[in-house]
Amino acid sequence: MTALIVTSDARDWPFDISGVDVVDAWTYLTSPEFGNARRTTRVFNLCRSYRYQSTGYYVSLLAEARGHKPLPGVTTLQDLKTRSMIRLVSDELDELIQKSLAPLQSSEFTLSVYFGRNLAQRYDRLSLHLFNQFPVPLLRAEFIKRDETWQIRRIKALSGADVPANHTEFVTEAAQRYFGGRSTSVKVRKRTRFDLAILHDPLEKDNAPSDEAALKKFLKAAEKAEINAELLTKDDFGRLLEFDALFIRETTAVNHHTYRFARRAASEGMIVIDDPVSILRCTNKVYLAELLTRHKIPIPRTVLLHRENADSIAAELGFPCVIKKPDSAFSQGVVKIKSEDELREQLPKFFDESELLVAQEFLPTDFDWRIGVLDNKPLFACRYFMARGHWQIIRQERAGAGRYGKTETVPVELAPRKAVDVAVKAANLIGNGLYGVDVKETANGFHVIEVNDNPNIDAGAEDALLKDELYSRIMDVFVRRIEAAKARNHD
Repeated sequence: MTALIVTSDARDWPFDISGVDVVDAWTYLTSPEFGNARRTTRVFNLCRSYRYQSTGYYVSLLAEARGHKPLPGVTTLQDLKTRSMIRLVSDELDELIQKSLAPLQSSEFTLSVYFGRNLAQRYDRLSLHLFNQFPVPLLRAEFIKRDETWQIRRIKALSGADVPANHTEFVTEAAQRYFGGRSTSVKVRKRTRFDLAILHDPLEKDNAPSDEAALKKFLKAAEKAEINAELLTKDDFGRLLEFDALFIRETTAVNHHTYRFARRAASEGMIVIDDPVSILRCTNKVYLAELLTRHKIPIPRTVLLHRENADSIAAELGFPCVIKKPDSAFSQGVVKIKSEDELREQLPKFFDESELLVAQEFLPTDFDWRIGVLDNKPLFACRYFMARGHWQIIRQERAGAGRYGKTETVPVELAPRKAVDVAVKAANLIGNGLYGVDVKETANGFHVIEVNDNPNIDAGAEDALLKDELYSRIMDVFVRRIEAAKARNHD
């Protein structure tokens, strides 16, 4: 990926950054060299003004039209002009603002953010979060305290000419560090057509949807498909728009950075798996129960549980039964209830977190079928056996770690046809992304337990039969969708 800094005047950027070219805005806008530059060109717009229809505005606008990746993009430029958008910050950022600025005695504060960093190390986390929220290479944030609460008053994009002389050395170091951590043209070993961000969390350990070996296989498959793929973490939100597509390999949730990543990427026209709609639908078991029931997908006998009908569970489901929090994942927030006394003990804790719960009949089986579905078609089939001495496939033992039952992968064509068909039908109600559908096989037929938007793909497990082909199939879907999106944009 080529990195290009565009300024109003080449003299506005007196910093020498290896592997990064500098050009003035007019040359970028009018020279055929840049009009025909590779689509993987990353444009860092540091013009003096981003006023509507100014030269700086057109740098970002034409960069998008050329298939380049501008920072800031036109959407960000508009956000900076809209006071309501500036004040619309995430709870996480607002909490960090209050914590970082609490020691200050004054009621006003200005923070300079250079490539996500500040001269004072104590403001580095706040600077990074501001850069993630407002992806602008150089910015100045003005804060004001009202009623003992700090608020963002203004976010201003800066040009190189706006950098004070005593900040020059730091900006050079921050830029060198930023560009040194990116895949610029200096580092790319072979020509690639597209850029893919793979979001992961190294701290998820056993609960990560893909282990380290699988992530390496995804990177290898991407390279084979002429995709430049990079592993990102939640701290890289500000870099998201550098890419054509986002692949989430971290456990998703709605009130979580994974959803914010997906939402931002989708709003910018990027290809996203898991897309935000799938995250919303799959991570709420109340929604899934209602959806599957309405479309006559076989599921265990189910009651949408609330405080008014809790007394009916014994009659409707009997014991044991299973109570699920709507947003439970990895078998956490799912309990087996053996008696009315246990039900009365557990329900208050559950209702403290959600007004609605899911109660289902308990269907004991030795294993669940896990059917992987990609692009509306079956991808893999596995038997997930229950963890030893436990009624679920995962026995959680400590944060981020658990004991799993064994996995047996079988050819899709040899898995029970009814299990595969009902899994694909259930997944297609959600969307056309990548899903893992859990199906129980009982004497009364096959029952869908849930649809997961972020299914496990681990080396030696789900890929046991397809091997590298599994990863290639996923990358091929990204290639087809990126090509289709770019074709639509250039019609």
